[in-house]
Amino acid sequence: MRLSGYFRDHPASVGETYGEHLAHASGFGLRMIVGGFACILHGLLPFLFVKTGSKQVSVLHDRMVTNRSKPMPGILDFVI
Repeated sequence: MRLSGYFRDHPASVGETYGEHLAHASGFGLRMIVGGFACILHGLLPFLFVKTGSKQVSVLHDRMVTNRSKPMPGILDFVI
C-alpha cells in the first residue's frame, strides 16, 4: 500500500476526507478528555458534574453511531 492510502482509506470508508476525519476525530478526543477531567473532578467533589460523564458517552455514541451526518455540538456545551 502506498503511504497516501493510509491517510485516505479509512476516512473514505466513513464518507469523509482526511481533513474532515481529522476534525471529527479531534473533536471526539477533546470531548473525551474534557469529559474525563470532569469525571475526575466529580470523584473528588461529588456535587460537581453529576451527569457529565454519562452525558458525554451518550452524545459521543449518538454522534458516532446513531446520527453520523449531524454536526457535533460544541465542546463546551456540556460544562454547565
